[in-house]
Amino acid sequence: MTSPIITVTLNPAIDLTVTLDDLTPGKVHRARAAQSNVGGKGINVAGCIADWGIPVVATGVLGRGNDATFTDFFKDKGIQDRFVRTAGDTRTNIKIADVVTGTTTDINLPGLTFDDETYDMVLDVLRSEVVESALVVLAGSLPLGQPASVWARLTADLCFLKCRVMLDTSGAPLAASLAAPRESLPFAVKPNRVELEAWAGRPLKEVADIVAAARDVQALGIELVAVSRGEQGAIFLRGTTALSARLPVVNALSTVGAGDAMVAGIASALADNLGLEALARRAVAFATAKLGRIGPNLPSPDDVRQLARRVDVAVLAS
Repeated sequence: MTSPIITVTLNPAIDLTVTLDDLTPGKVHRARAAQSNVGGKGINVAGCIADWGIPVVATGVLGRGNDATFTDFFKDKGIQDRFVRTAGDTRTNIKIADVVTGTTTDINLPGLTFDDETYDMVLDVLRSEVVESALVVLAGSLPLGQPASVWARLTADLCFLKCRVMLDTSGAPLAASLAAPRESLPFAVKPNRVELEAWAGRPLKEVADIVAAARDVQALGIELVAVSRGEQGAIFLRGTTALSARLPVVNALSTVGAGDAMVAGIASALADNLGLEALARRAVAFATAKLGRIGPNLPSPDDVRQLARRVDVAVLAS
């Protein structure tokens, strides 16, 4: 049996997605539909991994006041729930999906209080779950008021436990994690183009620019770098190989969680020890499949495999 992939979400949310025909600021709108789903990047990743059929453990921090939605989700998906519960309610985030443009506007509310005691409780859970070479996905933003070094600190603790860490975050937390000593670096990272630009400190308008910046990340000691590019697909680097992978998007219902689905695809491919091309195909297929659904859900594995076969993969000069 495949060892479980572990996901960590320190700033989860309940995502309220409101679907409109056309979002116009300052105008009164009549919603076409509204749907609530559990949210938080690591939870989204866990949901997609579970749909694919790989065992997954989800941990992090939830508020006791409204955890029933999460508990039901984990039970329905067959996800092992190892979240730490603290006082208060998990935040609600509002997603406004515009059917006409295919874009989504996010309104994110503050999260739960998070302190050193809470950190230690999460780390204790991880110590009880991980085995050597376990794959642990750290994903999302940090709770309000926390230093940017929290993900770097947790990565270092997991590297000490001989885990492989995949990190999906941005801004100062990403920069802090990439500035860590070589022995405390993530195994893999997945910024999007804008997030990579922020880290690199320069525009990355062309594919060659993105590859060059991703090579800079690799040079720090990162094994795998994936850069998502929205409708343009993604770029993947491992060793001396750089690939672009893309699948045309059809009937995108919501862009929320597509990047998380890509992370899930990468994580599942790493768990299956796939080569870079197969990994790229699966990652893009996960992200594309997710666009047709609201919430952290994928269609059947067979549907995803069909998409993966259609992904256009090209070798890039670097």
